[in-house]
Amino acid sequence: MIHIDLLIVGAGPAGLMAAKEAGTAGANVLLLERSHVPGGQLVKQTHMFFGSEEQYASYRGFDISEILLDEIKKLPNVKLALNATALAVYDDGIWAAEMDGASYTKILPKAVIIATGAGEKSLAFPGNDLPGVYGAGAVQTLMNQYGIKPANRVVMLGAGNIGLIVSYQLLQAGVEVLAVCDGSPRIGGYLVHAAKLRRMGVPILTSHSVKQAAGQGRLETVVLWELDKAWQGIPGTEKVYRADVLCVAVGLSPLSELLRQAGCEMVYVNTLGGYVPYRDSFLATSRENIFVAGDVAGIEEASSAMVEGRLAGLSAAKFLGLSTPDFNAKRNDCMTQLESLRSGHAGERILSGLAQAVIGS
Repeated sequence: MIHIDLLIVGAGPAGLMAAKEAGTAGANVLLLERSHVPGGQLVKQTHMFFGSEEQYASYRGFDISEILLDEIKKLPNVKLALNATALAVYDDGIWAAEMDGASYTKILPKAVIIATGAGEKSLAFPGNDLPGVYGAGAVQTLMNQYGIKPANRVVMLGAGNIGLIVSYQLLQAGVEVLAVCDGSPRIGGYLVHAAKLRRMGVPILTSHSVKQAAGQGRLETVVLWELDKAWQGIPGTEKVYRADVLCVAVGLSPLSELLRQAGCEMVYVNTLGGYVPYRDSFLATSRENIFVAGDVAGIEEASSAMVEGRLAGLSAAKFLGLSTPDFNAKRNDCMTQLESLRSGHAGERILSGLAQAVIGS
């Protein structure tokens, strides 16, 4: 049995920042990461971040991951366990994890931060199980983490930020992006990303989706068609592309299973990606010693996840009774940063979703 002040599940942008903040406050922290490398989505992100200096603006995602990891390594009271998967939580507050890919370990923490992130959504259409139909995250992993060119000719389904950014990264890798399509009548991602694709001659087709994917044993053709106002395909509008990869970037869903198992009150919020926990302004759930941060609390950008991680780390340290000088000032700084990141049209959608997930709402 491991007795620990703070257990953090997930070493992505939120988990790394939470570990840094809580560890700096003096908490004994165990940070679990199921992958063999920490960083989560950061290790796949080669584009430079927007925002402020506090949010590592002008740094690339994989560089930010290394910066945070280096800072955590300086804290002797923070232990990072890779290839470690949180399996379950029991009524007596004991958490179980598979460590080092084999051993079953019991952990009794005083407080917990869940920062498990999100998983990719998919879409049902004929041929969606063909080899060559990939999620955007898988394509990013092949390209940016392992240096493997995933395809020669790609159709991208989804014009949110992920679809637009991955499309540009595919072009940088020498892959021809035949088209980007999205069922919505307007582009969901930042226009700056869409503009880069258009300057490179990539058509972005709104109110379009996949009618079918086809091929003998692998993807060979993708058929797109236009959607009407009821999101139904319009016969006669089909466009056929010869492609070896169809990249699906239709959104993310919070990986909130552990929160459910822990007995946290949950709510379905479509604009946040699915089921998320109720939380207060300190990111504490209905279970007072369990905090959340990052995409598991609602789908946003990595910059927001890092700020939430910092806030959750601060809140957990305060809950543990540790000395947290200038707590209110630091908390207010986090809230100011989040307010800035959530400004604009996209922020309105996120804020409306977050309002539905406030404890007591």
